Amino acid sequence: MCIAYKMSPAAVKLPCSGSFYNRGLHFNRFIVTFPVPATTSSITYISHNSKRYVVFAGAERQTHLISKICAARTEVKKRFVFKVFPVEMSLSSQLSSDTTNRRRRPGEHTQGARRHSCEDSWEEIQSRRTIRAENEVEANKLVNNYRFGFRKWKSHVTERPFEDRSEVVKELYSELNIIKPHADQFITCGNVLYVLLFGWWVSLVYLVVGALMFVTVIGIPYGKLCWKLCCYFLWPFGNTIHEIGNTLRRCCEEAPDCECSVTVEDNSPVLLPSPAEVPTPEVPTPEVPAPEVPAPAVPAPEVPDRPLRTPYWHRLSTYVWLLLGYPPLVIIHSLVCFISWILVFTIPVSKMNAQTLSIILLLPPEDVLISTSSHRKHQGYETRALLCCYRAANWYYYKYAVDGINVFAVNLLPLVIVALVIGYVDKENQLASSDVKFAMAISSIIPLSYYIGMGIASISAQSNFAVGAVVNATFGSITELTFYITALLRGHRATNPCLQEVVKAALTGTLLGCILFIPGICMIIGGLKHQEQRFNSRSAGVSSALLFISVGGVFAPTLFSKAYGNLVCDACSSINATSNSSGPFVCHNCHYDLKNGTLFHDHIEPLVYTVSVLLPAAYVIGLIFTLKTHSHIYNIHVGEVQVGGHHGTVVHWSRWRSLLILIVATVLMSACADLATEHIQPILNQPNISQYFIGVTVLAMVPEIPEIVNGIQFALQNNISLSLEVGSCIAVQVCMLQIPILVLFNAFCDVGFVLVFSDQHMWASIFSVILVNYIFMDGKSDYFQGTALVVVYLILLALYFFAPSPAGC
Repeated sequence: MCIAYKMSPAAVKLPCSGSFYNRGLHFNRFIVTFPVPATTSSITYISHNSKRYVVFAGAERQTHLISKICAARTEVKKRFVFKVFPVEMSLSSQLSSDTTNRRRRPGEHTQGARRHSCEDSWEEIQSRRTIRAENEVEANKLVNNYRFGFRKWKSHVTERPFEDRSEVVKELYSELNIIKPHADQFITCGNVLYVLLFGWWVSLVYLVVGALMFVTVIGIPYGKLCWKLCCYFLWPFGNTIHEIGNTLRRCCEEAPDCECSVTVEDNSPVLLPSPAEVPTPEVPTPEVPAPEVPAPAVPAPEVPDRPLRTPYWHRLSTYVWLLLGYPPLVIIHSLVCFISWILVFTIPVSKMNAQTLSIILLLPPEDVLISTSSHRKHQGYETRALLCCYRAANWYYYKYAVDGINVFAVNLLPLVIVALVIGYVDKENQLASSDVKFAMAISSIIPLSYYIGMGIASISAQSNFAVGAVVNATFGSITELTFYITALLRGHRATNPCLQEVVKAALTGTLLGCILFIPGICMIIGGLKHQEQRFNSRSAGVSSALLFISVGGVFAPTLFSKAYGNLVCDACSSINATSNSSGPFVCHNCHYDLKNGTLFHDHIEPLVYTVSVLLPAAYVIGLIFTLKTHSHIYNIHVGEVQVGGHHGTVVHWSRWRSLLILIVATVLMSACADLATEHIQPILNQPNISQYFIGVTVLAMVPEIPEIVNGIQFALQNNISLSLEVGSCIAVQVCMLQIPILVLFNAFCDVGFVLVFSDQHMWASIFSVILVNYIFMDGKSDYFQGTALVVVYLILLALYFFAPSPAGC
């Protein structure tokens, strides 16, 4: 049964026990608080999560309304809809002066002991999410984000309807041929920056080219055009370049079905002639049958002062222009296009130069008209707007995507080609030093990791659960494994034990970064925007339990070696040279001897193989638990899909294209990893930087930059649950998949990889797991908790920075 009682003049609590169902969700011992008017004494129906609750404020009618409250779940009427507040927001008010007015029924004190469990139930309801997507494929991608073991991906894998995008995004993809009637202020920081970076020297080139065309005499029309464009490109904002003449009219005469519409509105790309030439609209009259009489031929009106012209390609001046004037402008505009595109935020400048190069400079000079924002009248000619730019920079261009790929990943892709060409061609470091080659190779991993993530998300969204799980397990860790295996192979061939220690440091750095830095930075950014964020503490508890299991399994051989190994030290010397051998000694390079004796082969090595089998088994059990038997803990509900059907969806990458890109990106990744390990030795030889620090920071976190960006985007959208799962998923895969694969690889190809870490790696990882589990206990996050995680991460980085290099390095 359900009991209602008055908590305060403005709030009513409704603790319910027993079976209270809504679409299969069981509300048991659940307390919600609703604000209601103090004078209300009648029943009020309140809707929350498609559930009708009944509350009332008149305490004198409690006994009479108990039966109606319990029967209210079958009614569908409602009179008021209120916002539901958490339980804690009313508990503070009920402890105020109006607590004397509170009336409790006999036995009500038993409900107070259940408040803690009620809060847990409230958090469970708050964590329930309804997924709404544009199509079925996008819905599958969103559901996969909540599945354990699947890579979390923020970007869309399908084309979004353009009409559903925001006005800011529509402006990013709009062409620069729309005339705005009243534009914003033209003097902005971006426009002034354009003049300083591009405008002055582009105008100077046009001035020189125009003078050159005047010298040829036959190219004087193009010289005049260049001088006009010289003024235009110095300050193009608010000015418009039109195409004039009979071009559009001839088009419509030759192709009557074309879509060359003419309108009088100023904000259209196509403008009418002067109003005198606009025909007066006639009033429609009923059609009366009349005998067909051949109409007299009416000559078409000729445009004044526009004599017949020589065709464009029949002019000598055209070829003079294409040989002398156009080539230098091609170089200049191409350079400006490249620079402005690489800067991302100045993409409108790139579009403007591309439009000029491909269209405007190939038109007859007499058909190009430049008008200012204050003078838009054209001398009776039909015109079409070709180029009009109002802002040189837009800060929202970080959202710009090309074929579903973010513009930053597109811009970094040529770096991969440059790094591979220089790395494999310049063997003697004549074009670039080893430090530069290492930096380019490491930076090339960032876009390749992004492409691999996009391919995994595309295949998983278009396939069933089994295929998606296999793809995520196969390619999810391919970025890190490629680098680790390449480094171990190169270190074994060169008999360099430092690379093995660098790989262990990179594994530890990935673990620490995913446990501390990624959740911490997401909590900070999300907390600054949303103040406090809630997440599903039960699903986070599953990830935390797997983290405990994985960290315990990975460092079990290390603990075993410390307990039963023999400590061996080199270069021991007495403090006092005159003392006997019983005095104190100072020893260096102390380590546990694992190779000598039977400890390693008879005890530690079998333990390593046992752990390498148990960890993947625990990972599979975690998949079954979270995806099959207990999938309800994620509380994911798929809402109505706006665009029905899978076949009507336009996917950026098909499954075969995604698979091809995955294979190509993996091959390129292995090549970049080979270059990075080849040129890493000069960096490792730096006396002021520890090899531990290089492995923990650069080699560990650079491949995870796309994941960090995804986590931050989830946090900004108030979806902190996915932000936390991004780091936890990678950390679990490092311990339960990547390390066992490295052990298995070492079993078939002995590269000297021993699953025994230093004390620093072990204690830092264990401490991080304990700390993050403590932070995740209450199911809430804010910027203070995120700051705590980031500060601890930075302290550990400082510890690695000042740590001595590994023995033998």
